[in-house]
Amino acid sequence: MTSATTRASGPPTAAEPDLTPAEVIARAEALAPTLVDRQAETEQRTYYAPDTHAAFAEAGFYRILGPRRYGGHEFGVETFLRVSQILARGCPSTAWMFCLGATHALPAAGLFGERAQAELFAAGDFICPATIVPSGSASRAPDGSWVLNGTWRYCSGAPYATHFLGHVLVPGAEGEAPAPMLFVAPRAEFRRLDDWGGQLGLKGSGSHSIVIENGRIPEHFALPGTHMSEVDTAQGTPGSRLHGNPEYGGGPLSFMLLEVASLAVGMAQGALDAYEELMRARTTLLPPVVTRAEDPDYQFWYGEAAGLVATAEAALHHAVQQWSRLCADGPGAFTREHDLRLATVCREVLRLCWSAVEGQLFPTAGSSAVRGGERIERVWRDLSTLHSHAGVGVLLRSVTTRELARVRFGVA
Repeated sequence: MTSATTRASGPPTAAEPDLTPAEVIARAEALAPTLVDRQAETEQRTYYAPDTHAAFAEAGFYRILGPRRYGGHEFGVETFLRVSQILARGCPSTAWMFCLGATHALPAAGLFGERAQAELFAAGDFICPATIVPSGSASRAPDGSWVLNGTWRYCSGAPYATHFLGHVLVPGAEGEAPAPMLFVAPRAEFRRLDDWGGQLGLKGSGSHSIVIENGRIPEHFALPGTHMSEVDTAQGTPGSRLHGNPEYGGGPLSFMLLEVASLAVGMAQGALDAYEELMRARTTLLPPVVTRAEDPDYQFWYGEAAGLVATAEAALHHAVQQWSRLCADGPGAFTREHDLRLATVCREVLRLCWSAVEGQLFPTAGSSAVRGGERIERVWRDLSTLHSHAGVGVLLRSVTTRELARVRFGVA
């Protein structure tokens, strides 16, 4: 659809113009328990069911971050991450797929210009998996458009994707190194491979590869010289100016990691829920035989885990509030140092969640509770796989940590 067509037909309108953030969160809380019993089914399929997708669309989840100007709810980051956390408590795979598919409405509305956004959000719901690792190739066509070829792996949200946000290295001038280019491709320009589900965890997260073969995108769907995790928002962004919403100009690196942190907290809370059920239903093995809830050792293990998860949640929510406040303070307030510092908070949230599950819940739940397909076993696998994500296992653990110190001390 061209921008001219969009103007002629008018922008899409929100399906529920009177919907509130509290109502969306309440819908997530109602849906999350229904996901628990479907976890095995979701893993086997490798993505959540069509009726779950329809329920999410009906609940307005895919429009939480979309601009009101184009039919979105524009409820903001705090609401979106809260919904993602709630869904992860029910089914980690489902929440991961939803979050990493719907979240990229924020960078799309922040980084691209008005013409591109009018086309990207024309259909209303915007589901756009993304990868941070450049792949494939891009060449300029005579009319200025870009021709793309390549395979991009780990595209969580691919099964129901309306768009794809990717990176490619574009050759520089003679003697210059290739530079990254951020691009967005409509669904008609790519296909999904059936190559997900054999991993240790997050088997149902729909993290399939996306293939583009001679796909063509218009010039305004590409941002040469841009990598999503390294955008400097100090001077504002096209989206923050267009929509008058400072969250469309927030730190992109920290936002990406806040997503993962919110999912980790929800996963750990789900494991704690399962452990609590065991505490109430099962007894100790040796005399005096009492319920686990009455046993001092189990009380200690549960209390340790509960404290770790509660601390992680508190740190997460405070970091989200910091992120939003920095946005509200204006473009110059959200410095690269702030972006990196919030990213390190997310690192500690992940460590706390992992310590609760791997250090307290998993080893003390009992062999029958950690058999394949049991809830605690699944969360253990899913959190293990979360740590293998490039943004967590590589970028956050090393690159981000070092860069924070360099920025602070002015070291090149």
